[in-house]
Amino acid sequence: MLRTAAIIGLFPLLLLASPASALTKAQKMETCKFGADDQKLTGAKRKTFMDKCMSNRDDKRGPAERK
Repeated sequence: MLRTAAIIGLFPLLLLASPASALTKAQKMETCKFGADDQKLTGAKRKTFMDKCMSNRDDKRGPAERK
């Protein structure tokens, strides 16, 4: 009983420790579509944007600065 209570108590901490950038492919696709729609891209420009957005390559600008 005590072990179960400890596991249930620690579960929220484990969720907070997971990386916020761990998106599923569907979530990433939704975000990329939103970006393409926001920029009103069509045709080849939209395809290029979606390919770059969905790729797992690092951003050329480098990592974001942490405060």
